[in-house]
Amino acid sequence: MAPTAERATFVVVANRLPVDRYAGADGREEWRTSPGGLVAALEPVLVANSGTWVGWSGAPDEKCEPFDADGMHLVPVTLSTDDVSDYYEGFSNATLWPLYHDVTAPPAFERRWWEAYHEVNRRFAAAAGEEAAEDAVVWVQDYQLQLVPALLRAERPDLRIGFFNHIPFPGYELYSRLPWRTQVVEGLLGADLIGFQRRDDASNFLRAARMLTGATTRGSVIETAPENGRSGRRLRAAPFPISIDTAGLEQLSRQPEVVARAAELRSELGNPGTILLGVDRLDYTKGILHRLRAYGELLDDGELGPPGTVLVQVASPSRERVEEYQNLRDEVELIVGRINGDHSSVGNPAIHYLHQSFPKEEMAALYLLADVMLVTPLRDGMNLVAKEYVACHHDLRGALVLSEFTGAADELRQAYLVNPYDIDGTKEAILAAVGASPSEQSRRMRPMRRRVIESDVHHWANAFLGALDMVTSN
Repeated sequence: MAPTAERATFVVVANRLPVDRYAGADGREEWRTSPGGLVAALEPVLVANSGTWVGWSGAPDEKCEPFDADGMHLVPVTLSTDDVSDYYEGFSNATLWPLYHDVTAPPAFERRWWEAYHEVNRRFAAAAGEEAAEDAVVWVQDYQLQLVPALLRAERPDLRIGFFNHIPFPGYELYSRLPWRTQVVEGLLGADLIGFQRRDDASNFLRAARMLTGATTRGSVIETAPENGRSGRRLRAAPFPISIDTAGLEQLSRQPEVVARAAELRSELGNPGTILLGVDRLDYTKGILHRLRAYGELLDDGELGPPGTVLVQVASPSRERVEEYQNLRDEVELIVGRINGDHSSVGNPAIHYLHQSFPKEEMAALYLLADVMLVTPLRDGMNLVAKEYVACHHDLRGALVLSEFTGAADELRQAYLVNPYDIDGTKEAILAAVGASPSEQSRRMRPMRRRVIESDVHHWANAFLGALDMVTSN
């Protein structure tokens, strides 16, 4: 264990460190804080508490000593090439990811992957235990590290442990397919507070805990079953919907260069009357194929079409070594090619398809220029893109078409809510959004903006940590 003077009273444990590697102007390597809501929320808490972040650097087989960056103390956990293949690409993303997203793709159950998942979780727990001071707060993040809470508690019962699950937690009928279902639930029950995006996710977990471990529940409180003559523990499982750095994103969207870039992009698109925008990771849970089918049928029906209407679809690369994702890319590019072949003219494509990632300034410009935002996942824990779009539209213009199977739908009720599997219903919602008057846009946008302003990512972090403090002080 590290010397007491060097240990932290606040430790974040996540699959990745909150920094990315860049080549500096002088050619030397440097680390910069990663963009994204989680880092924006936790960085000020970490800095204020002289905290530590435990995570993987992102490069396999790389052994790094702990280092400091942007006021944060960072402790890398080494993952081998085999770890990345079996723990990350295998169990995390070919077993848990599809299972937790309502089996939108078939999950694979490999014992070798489970063994790697357990071993890597043990390594993360050991690193966190080394860094945490007596009675420290340790906040574990997401589905890749569900065994860490119990592993950590076994070694450090003094710690106050929180866990937040950023993706959905499935109903018991689906979850029960997992061969290691009990071990995962027991891993999570090592926490004092388990946070989920939606109330349904928390309810699903509470049922799994009752069914698999003999725990009893009352509301959000869980009492674990007595074991080896010891009485059970009390903990909570409850919803804490995550959000975005609303003020920072709105400030960015007001910058003159971002506003000018949005106007430039509209001009490059041919100044169409209506710009539709989709922004997703290229993932089968995001409903991109269903969305393209709905848009293609609107073009076939003559309801929409270039040059008056254009769709910009950003699909950032994701897990490109995994066969399922390679096949999805092929399918998306095939349907984009078909739609453009049927409905485009020279200089006026029906769809601008961009398989790449963009810096946050370019994304803010894209949000600004979009008259209609299409956020239609088949299943999603939250979907922060919907909230980012609302945050950028301080002019109260624009319309949001939003899948009811996202956590964001619980909060952004004034969006045009759709079942993405219902192609006809999605088409109707798109047409309603395209045809909405300025006053109708304002009527819907105003309460959605109020929500993302009042419940931003800092509110989320404070709410979770406040609840953890209450649980552990009782």
